[in-house]
Amino acid sequence: MLHGCGGISSHSIDITDRLGAWGYVALAVDSLGPRGMANACVGGFGLRQAFDAYAALRYLTQQEFVDPARIAVLGQSMGGVAVLYALDLDMVAQYFSERFHAGIAYYPGCIALPRFTAPVLILIGEVDDWTPVAHCRDMVRHARPDSAPIAMTVYPGAYHAFDVVQLQPGRRVFGHWIEYNGAAAKDAEVRVRAFLGTHLETAAAQEPTAK
Repeated sequence: MLHGCGGISSHSIDITDRLGAWGYVALAVDSLGPRGMANACVGGFGLRQAFDAYAALRYLTQQEFVDPARIAVLGQSMGGVAVLYALDLDMVAQYFSERFHAGIAYYPGCIALPRFTAPVLILIGEVDDWTPVAHCRDMVRHARPDSAPIAMTVYPGAYHAFDVVQLQPGRRVFGHWIEYNGAAAKDAEVRVRAFLGTHLETAAAQEPTAK
């Protein structure tokens, strides 16, 4: 689980607890604290966070209670951008032989001409003024033919950070409006659980067995 530009928060813990309740091993990666950073909201940190995701992947594959064929990466905002970088074969994925088997990006800043190595789910608000949905629509439209599939759900009336329950009422941060939207948050949670169930089970089924 990759956090947003504000770093590890109570919301990060809520996500890992929820994943644990669904039966998954959940690892929240702190990309800022060890670097002595309070936040990375000025931008430009997504690539480093994507490399952190692969360090976490390598760590998880060494744990006897983790199935290496069933590891996904999930991120929000800056962490969502890092998910896309991590799965794009023309970006960070090219440097690693290990692979994530699914990626989930909440309201990411989307990228151009992706070639993803695993299925991606994007969840974003229609009125997000921090990471505009138009960029993600363009990304889906212009994904390369050899990319893994991209699923996207756009929530009408939802802003950036729509799943962060602590954002009641909404507020302006770094010039952008962020606000909780209960209906969008609940629907996204259902979609995330279904997406993980579908793609991690498929990945496990396709993993070659030892002879």
